[in-house]
Formats: sequence, C-alpha cells, structure tokens
Amino acid sequence: MPKINVMPKHIWELIAAGEVVERPASAVKELLENSIDAGASSITVEIKNGGITYIRVTDNGCGIAREDIRNAFVSHATSKVTDADSLNAIFTLGFRGEALASIAAVSKAEMLTRTADDEIGTRYLVEYGEEKLIDDAGCPIGTTVTIRDLFSKTPARMKFLKKDVTEANMVSAVVDRIALSHPEISFRFIRDGKQTLLTTGGNDLLACAGEVLGRDFAQSLIPCSGEYGPVKVEGYISKPAFSRPNRNMQFFFVNGRYVRTGTGSAALNEAYKHSIMVGKFPCCVLRISLAFSSVDVNVHPAKTEIRFTDEKPVFNAVYAACRQALERGDTPGRIVTPSKNTEQLEEIYTRKTTESAGQYRFAQPKKDFWQSVDLKAGSTPEEKTHDRSEEKPTARPAETPPAPKVSTTVTARAPEEEIPADDERIDSIDDILLSSPGKKPAEETAPAVTAEPVLPKDPSEFDEERFRYIGEAFKTYIICEYDKKLVFIDKHAAHERMIYEKLRKESGERTPQILLTPVTVTLTKEEYAAVTENLDIINSAGFEAEDFGTGSVIIRECPMELSPDDLPDVIAEIAGRFVEKKQDVQFEKMDWIFHSVACRSAIKAGDNASRFELENFAKKLLSMPDIRYCPHGRPVLLEMTERELEKNFGRV
Repeated sequence: MPKINVMPKHIWELIAAGEVVERPASAVKELLENSIDAGASSITVEIKNGGITYIRVTDNGCGIAREDIRNAFVSHATSKVTDADSLNAIFTLGFRGEALASIAAVSKAEMLTRTADDEIGTRYLVEYGEEKLIDDAGCPIGTTVTIRDLFSKTPARMKFLKKDVTEANMVSAVVDRIALSHPEISFRFIRDGKQTLLTTGGNDLLACAGEVLGRDFAQSLIPCSGEYGPVKVEGYISKPAFSRPNRNMQFFFVNGRYVRTGTGSAALNEAYKHSIMVGKFPCCVLRISLAFSSVDVNVHPAKTEIRFTDEKPVFNAVYAACRQALERGDTPGRIVTPSKNTEQLEEIYTRKTTESAGQYRFAQPKKDFWQSVDLKAGSTPEEKTHDRSEEKPTARPAETPPAPKVSTTVTARAPEEEIPADDERIDSIDDILLSSPGKKPAEETAPAVTAEPVLPKDPSEFDEERFRYIGEAFKTYIICEYDKKLVFIDKHAAHERMIYEKLRKESGERTPQILLTPVTVTLTKEEYAAVTENLDIINSAGFEAEDFGTGSVIIRECPMELSPDDLPDVIAEIAGRFVEKKQDVQFEKMDWIFHSVACRSAIKAGDNASRFELENFAKKLLSMPDIRYCPHGRPVLLEMTERELEKNFGRV
C-alpha cells in the first residue's frame, strides 16, 4: 500500500489557488469583494494584457493595520468570520479567507495600505507564496493591491488561458456585475491604459445600468419593486418588446451579491408569460433582499451559487413585483409619423445610389413578405374570392387630397437602364419566394398583369399537369395534390430551407444591402468578446460588422433577405451561440449564421398570403426535390397517397 505523506506547503497552496483563482477575472473579483467589504466608496481597477501580466485594484476603504498584513496572506485567515455561528448569517461578500493567499501563491503580489489611525502606510511584497519585503510607504487611506505575472510559474494553469482580449473581456464582465450590485460605489476600469468604465456612485441603479450596459439598454427598462413576506425586490426589468434570444442580460443580486439563481429566472419568465414570444427572454437588473440567515452562500468557492432555505417566498416576490411592473409600465407602442423631410431624403439617396451603378440596395422597414404580385387577369372566378388584390380600398372623402406616395426603399439602377412602366412590371417566382423583406410590394390598385406565371426552370423536375392547388390550413400549411398524392407543406419550414440553401450557395459572393441607419447592438461582455473574435466569419456571411467599443458592435450591411428590424435579435442570437459553442470550427459557425438569417427572413406561420402566392410557392418547392427538411431538422412537407386516404375512410 502506498505511503500517505503530508503534501508540502507550496503544493497544497497551488491546489487551493486553482479552486479560487481560475483566471485573472477570478482574482479581480476577489479583490473587488475585499474592497467593498472594507467600506470603500471609490474603487479603481487597472489591467494589462488581459490581467495576465498586471492587475491593480485601488480603494479608499478602511485599510489594514500593519500587524495584520501578514495574516491577511495566510490561508483561511479573515476578519469576517469569528465563530461557527457566523456561517449561519454571512453578510459580507468574502468570508473564506482564501483570496489573498491563493493569489499570492501564483503571482507576484504587492500591497500598499494605510488605516485612518496610521500616520504612514505599509508596503508588503510576496512572490509565489514567499514573503520578500515589509516596509514603510507613503500612501493614502485605503488599500492598493498589485498582481504581476499571474500563473507565470504554473504552466499547467497558464496554457488554459484564452487570448488577452478574451481574458480582458471576462475581467470587464466581472467589474460590470459588481458595479451593478453596488451603485452607491464609484467604479473606474482602465484596460491597457484606456478607461472603459466610470460610474458616478450616486446610488442610482438606473443611471448605473446606463453607464455599465449602455443608454439604449437603460431606456428599455421599467421600474420594478415589491415585497412578499420577508423578501423585498427592487430594480428594473425590460419591456416585452426589448426581449432577447438568451438570458445573458438577466442580472440578479441577492443581498448585494451577484448570483445565478434558477428561482429568480423562473419567476421572471413566468411573469412575462403571454407577454413575450416563445424563445425570447426578458432582461432585468433586480436586487433581492432577505434575511442573511435565509441564504446559504457557502456552496462553491466562486460564491456565485447560493441556496435559499425556502425558495417559494423568493419566487413569489419576484413574480409579483415583475407582474405589477409590467401592468404599470408596459405601455402600447407609438406610431411614428414620417418626417417632413422624407421626400428630400429619398431624392438624396436616389441620386447617390444611381451614381453607385447598382452595386447595393438600401434597406427599408419590414413589410408583408408575400405582398408582391397582383394577378387579376390570370385568376379564375373561383380564385378571385381568395385573391387579396381584388379587395377594393376604402374610398377617400372627396375633399381630402390623396397623400403623396413616399418610398423609403431605393433600388440602385445603372444610369442607362430604362425603368419600365407600372403596367409592364412583373416579378418572377424567385423574386416572390426569395426576395428581401424590404422589397416594395405592388399597389393594391395596380393594373392587371397579363403575363403568364413563370414556371420552374427545369420542366423535367415538375409536371404542372399533375399538380392541383387545394388551399391553406390554419394560415400555416399549404394543401395541394401532386402526382396522385395529397401534399401538406409547412410554408415557414420550407421557405426557411430555401433561404438557407441560397445563403450557403452564394456564400462569399453575395451583394449585401447597405443600411440607411446603421444598427448598434449592445451585448454582454462574453458575447462581445465572442463576436469581436469572429468578426471575419460574420462579415463573410454577408454582414459588415465593426467593433463599436464598450460592449457594442455596429452593423452597416446585412444580407438582402434579412429585415433591419430583426438585426439586433439575429446578432444577439449568433453571439449567444458563439459563447456556448466556442470550440466549433469555422464552417459550423457559418451554418449558425445562415440558420439565424434564414429563420428570421422566412415567412411566419399565420402570415396572410394570396392563392396565387401560395400556389406558386408550392410549385417552387415541389420542383426542388432536395428540400425535404428545414435547417432545424423538421420536415417541410408530408405526403398521403390516395390509397392511404381511402384506407382511413374504410373504402378499401
């Protein structure tokens, strides 16, 4: 049997350090929590090279007496826990007494500190767990801790660190969360010599959210507060219209500590039930206050996981506060009237796009995808009852002059190109099915089109004589008869796959649409880091995305199929996937982007469509035998033979 030995001190210190200090962000978190517990009202964090080579945290707290400095760097030494009963009601952020000892074991650590009772400060230097210096030093009241060369003597830990920019963004995310948890403290974050965050410390949570997460995010929030028994909830939640495709913008703080709580998240989602689309998640910055004895924070060294002695009051308090906030603050959206300068702007953009010789197309607000072709002359009497183009517009009062037509879409044409008259225009089926959502729809009162519908390019793949259109069920499923089979088509799934295949086929050779107004998307620090690392992949998929700084990216171009209204959700969804699937290869990441664009661009279940549009869509799909599943794996059509139908009715 192997002999049991007591490990040397430097070995078990390295093991313990690995539990507490996983990366530079972990060290910054521990130092910030110590500064907050010291009563600081102003804290400055400075890092270089992602915090790997340099970290400095300065506060104006109470400081540490000289006789206690050595003990501060001893494992399990703390001023916050005095006996076993103290663990039943922990009211400080730190309590384990492991942070400074763990950090000093894997770096060169230096501390400058002075208390209000001391006339001169103290400088203490520790290198990889060994004391090097303790001496007098001039410094203000408070504490400054400087960490250099983190993990330089622990290559096993160093090799798992990410790029400097990724580590720096993780540190930034930690600072953001702690700044939100304590809006009464002024936080300053300096990254490679550049200040990227400064909060005023005015104890205004909404102002702090704007400083940390951006003004656009803060403007989407509504106040939320309430009490349920011993639990108090206060903070802000987002309006349903500003939801996101993931939970990365949900911030919960329990007794001033940032935590991940499934109870709070479930209560928040339940409060938004029937107010938000499926697959969307609300945003929040919520502070939950309850008795310290009702929370167990001694669950994990990172202290981001907690347990409640009774989760029901917490769930009820969050749910009730959010429901009341939504009832009070979720006001209906406002209709924005066109600007008086719309005609002037249209003239300017028309001139510019004409000069550009037709390379790009400018985007416009999202419109009805299917409203593109008017077929009066080609419809049979039975078909006319289903054709929306036959509906007559409401007559205007005689004394009211007709409003001028103002188009927000500008399609570039070569100077020599002749623009056909309105009665000569007709869109092909490809344009009907795979056009941009920004495509200008035909007017309801347009003259009848006499041209024959365009058939699939390869007649051998589709025999129109064997096809008969029947109708549409539930505004979702197209029903038709083809080759002696009854065919049911999921129009959203089928159209999504068509767009996806088109994007893949034209990857790298696409003509994007330039946005009249660039779209700025605010992301979490993890999402921002993932997107900035993969900007080349995003841009190769038909976007023009740039790093806008402070957790945002700006989109100047996007694929023609995508509506600008959907851009924030698409970018946030792509960013979330990048964070979850960091190790996937490039072509898989491209597929995510194509999936997101196709899903957002495709017609949705419940959208209205005319008989002509649905019939030609079915013909288009049946002429493409390779399309049988949507990008998510769902079937796009189901078939039933005549014999199977007769068997169900007992005829055979």
